[in-house]
Amino acid sequence: MNLLRLTIVDPNGAISFVAHGEALPALMRSCATNPKAMYDLLERSEPYYSGLLERVANGLVMFDERNTKDNHDFIHRALELAAPDETPVFRVVDDVTREASLRPVKAGCVVINLTARRVITLQNGYIAITRNGRGEIFDGERLTGATFVYRLPQTWSLVP
Repeated sequence: MNLLRLTIVDPNGAISFVAHGEALPALMRSCATNPKAMYDLLERSEPYYSGLLERVANGLVMFDERNTKDNHDFIHRALELAAPDETPVFRVVDDVTREASLRPVKAGCVVINLTARRVITLQNGYIAITRNGRGEIFDGERLTGATFVYRLPQTWSLVP
């Protein structure tokens, strides 16, 4: 299956989640607009990969309800018990979650650092990330056949 771990870093911290590889071009398209924060990135990807913003936002609400600043037992337990490709959306809050945020799932792991304008490919067996690319629009239920292109500005670094 083409599932990737995606970790997004912004000035407020980092989040991590698993998504289909088809979401990656939509996120690259969003990076081309130089978003400042994670929600900006996800919101701007919505026309190209519908539903990702809602899924991640809902996952973060659940994370925040079940974990506190001083107690991360819930996410630690979930990361321990769940298969890597079935882990919930989570915030990077300590060494355990940081390590999990860098752990590839079936097709790999990509880190998008909005603060440094850097895309880091830790492992990617799905699609090569290039400065210029294309993707297929996902309407929330299926790939539509309609395509889009992206072009990352030179201010963005791609780290293999």
